[in-house]
Amino acid sequence: MARKIYNRIAVLRAEAGMSRKALAEKVGVNPQTIGFLERGDYNPSLELALNVAAVFKLPVELLFSFRPFPSMAETLLGQGDQA
Repeated sequence: MARKIYNRIAVLRAEAGMSRKALAEKVGVNPQTIGFLERGDYNPSLELALNVAAVFKLPVELLFSFRPFPSMAETLLGQGDQA
């Protein structure tokens, strides 16, 4: 059984003002595939993960992880504790 892969696609897509359809066109997949990825219903191939990362000009490990990403609130609170 494959491990679940978590991602930040929806957040990055929203920040970029990009629709699922637009991202799908850029990486050469069906818009439904982007929805499946965002919900965690589908693990991307290495090629697809690298293509998505290239669209956002980020290293693949900033978009995909075997562990859930902390929420923005957790990230901000964690940084506030260090001050």
